[in-house]
Amino acid sequence: MAVEKFRRDCEKGAPRLDAYLVSEFPALSRARLQALIREGRVLVNGAAALKASGKVPPGARIEVNIPPPEPHRLAPEDIPLDIRFEDEHLLVVNKPPGMVVHPGAGNREGTLVAALLHHCRGQLSGIGGVERPGIVHRLDKDTSGLLIVAKADIVHRRLSDALKARRISRRYLSIVRGVPPRSSGTIDAPIGRHRTRRTAMAITEGGREAVTHYSVREVLTKAALLEVRLETGRTHQIRVHLNHIGFPVLGDPVYGRGRLPSRGKRPRKKETEILIGRQALHAYRLEFDHPVGGALCALEAEPPRDFLDALEDLRVPAEKA
Repeated sequence: MAVEKFRRDCEKGAPRLDAYLVSEFPALSRARLQALIREGRVLVNGAAALKASGKVPPGARIEVNIPPPEPHRLAPEDIPLDIRFEDEHLLVVNKPPGMVVHPGAGNREGTLVAALLHHCRGQLSGIGGVERPGIVHRLDKDTSGLLIVAKADIVHRRLSDALKARRISRRYLSIVRGVPPRSSGTIDAPIGRHRTRRTAMAITEGGREAVTHYSVREVLTKAALLEVRLETGRTHQIRVHLNHIGFPVLGDPVYGRGRLPSRGKRPRKKETEILIGRQALHAYRLEFDHPVGGALCALEAEPPRDFLDALEDLRVPAEKA
């Protein structure tokens, strides 16, 4: 069976194998790479790796054998999509809040992937795995905005390489609690899994590099509208970083408390959080060179109604609130 082979020279140091592969192969999720390791498809200096937690020796040569895409078992669903750009190679979708990007535990239907399978009639890249056809990068369920979808494997790979090389500009709008003292700033703090809450992320000494730039667009009533630019793309990066500097995203049920809630308990809502029932975060702008031909693609999408309503409410002067 034909396979695709990727070879990389390991940098200095001895990272975990799965962590190293995540940084080298951004088109593949960590779970997908761990599965390939278990199947013996990852070679370190010509020998099959035994476990995902094994250390990669300095100067090692890594080979990842990716099998041809399996036929997906996902059912296409006729769900309307807000498509901002489309050609034979890719499309850019404005995802609404509340829509899960790809199937997972408890979310098998109503996903963006199901809608894409219907719209594209199955013409989606397969290197991300059977559960994530076409998905180049993701947004959280309750984060709205623009994301790129690839229709062919070569396009997917080129877009993933561009993401890794930081050649795709992703800008967000966010309403945060409180007003930062400076008009702009950069947050450079590594992100990894939380020590006790494995579905959450945290600032950790041994985490992966994460850099976020922000600027204050508008001062609101006990809040602010920020424009945020990602330099890296870690899970929950904006939400973790803004909470880290003391200005959590409005409505964030996980990172908006200053510390994580106790297991099984829902965080209490503050007065401002009744303005929006989700994290007030929207991916409003994407800018990248088209992977076929190189033409500049610059797209914007206005935030959805709930975000705009919360923004308008917070513009009310404090003495009238």
